[in-house]
This record gives sequence, structure tokens and C-alpha cells, in this order.
Amino acid sequence: MNTAPGAPATVAQLMNVLLREPGRPRITWYGDDGERVELSGAVLVNWVSKTTNLLVEEFDAAPGCRTLIDLPLHWRTAVWSLGALRAGATVVLPADDGSAPDGRGVDVVVTTRPQEHSGDVVAVALPALARRFDGDLPPGAVDAAGAVMTYADQILWTSETDPSEPALVAPAATAPVQGVLHGDLLAWAERTSPEAGARLLLDGRRPVLDALATMIGTWAAGGSVVLTSAATAAALEADGERRERLVAQEGVTA
Repeated sequence: MNTAPGAPATVAQLMNVLLREPGRPRITWYGDDGERVELSGAVLVNWVSKTTNLLVEEFDAAPGCRTLIDLPLHWRTAVWSLGALRAGATVVLPADDGSAPDGRGVDVVVTTRPQEHSGDVVAVALPALARRFDGDLPPGAVDAAGAVMTYADQILWTSETDPSEPALVAPAATAPVQGVLHGDLLAWAERTSPEAGARLLLDGRRPVLDALATMIGTWAAGGSVVLTSAATAAALEADGERRERLVAQEGVTA
């Protein structure tokens, strides 16, 4: 457990850290085709609260509930992962074939490819202005684009998080499949954080687990993240002048 003075020890406490400066940017997304999305601390917490409420009310998300987050690295991936963690559930990151890496079943799937999954499914459209999922949905699937906005901006109710339950389960290529426990999550993430208050440029080609750890650790230390898509990261690597302009524009320090 993290014992640093004032450092958050739970996801609920992390949300309070984000609200200390509610108007400050906490995640800025650079996607393909020039898309830029910026979420302040208050807006990020608002999104997490809405997704938490949806997961709790629609799927009984709670300790022991396994939530497969089948999304590419994206600002929405951070929101849905934090929403599941805030509910006390386990975030399962998929193997290459989209299945759970430990071979066990899952209770709900959050995905951009709903037709490839069965059971309880939430279909996520990645574009910021999407009003509905662009594609066919299997029977019973929840279209996140419309559904999320109907839920409350504040957490209504969640089960108490069990620190002995897994928080994250990921493929063995990025972490042991037994994952990280809720009781260790913040301390584990904070080992990857830059100096306190840093504005971090995060490469979208990194594994999702690695990026989630870095984002959580950066926010816990009072910082913010500039996250790029994989294609944008590659373009910045190939164009040093463009990268320098972005670093200067966004005030990147790490």
C-alpha cells in the first residue's frame, strides 16, 4: 500500500485528487485525423461517475465482477477502466483474440467490436462527437454513446471495494495474469509516475496496461496526461518539428 503523505490509496480517493483543481486539464487526447479532446479534472470525474453508475445499475458491477475492456488505448479506455475500478470490479484486458487472458469467463464486455462477443456487452464508439454506435449491435447490447449520458454525474451507490480482489488482469506479455489487487493498485501505479504535477506526453503505442498504470500514477501525483493515438505517436516520431510544436503548445514537461 502507498503510505506517502496525502497520496490517494483508492480509486475513490484518486477522484478527489482530480477535483482539487477541477478546471485543470487532466487528459488531452490527440487522435487520428486531427481530433483533439481535452478533459478537465471535473469533466473526467463526471465521465467516470456516469460509467460507474451504468456498470452498477445495468450489470451489477461490484467486487468479483469481471469487466473485459476490449478497447484500444484511448481516453475512453481510461474512463471505462476507472469506472469499473471505482465500482470495485476487476478490469480484464484481453488477449490478442479478444478473450480473457486467464481463460476465465467475464461478466460484461466493453468493446468497439460488439459482434465478436456474447453475453452482456457495452458497445463503445470512439469518436468524441458520436451520438450512436456506427454498426450493428447484437441483441441486448448497450450503446454507450447514448446510454452513458443518461446516468447521474455523481456516484449514486457502489459496493465497498475489497482490497483483496484483483483490480487488473492482463496478458502475460504485459503483466502476470494474476494481475494487481485493488489494495495495491495505487501504489503499483505510482511507481510509474513522473515528478509531482508533471504534464506527461504518453505514446499511444504502449500496452494498455502500461499506459493505465502511468495515467493513474500521474494523476495521483497531481499531474496531467497528453495521450496520442498509435498513429499520431508514429507521426510525431517521424516529424520532430511537429512533436516540438505539440510539446510547447501543451506545456509538456515529461
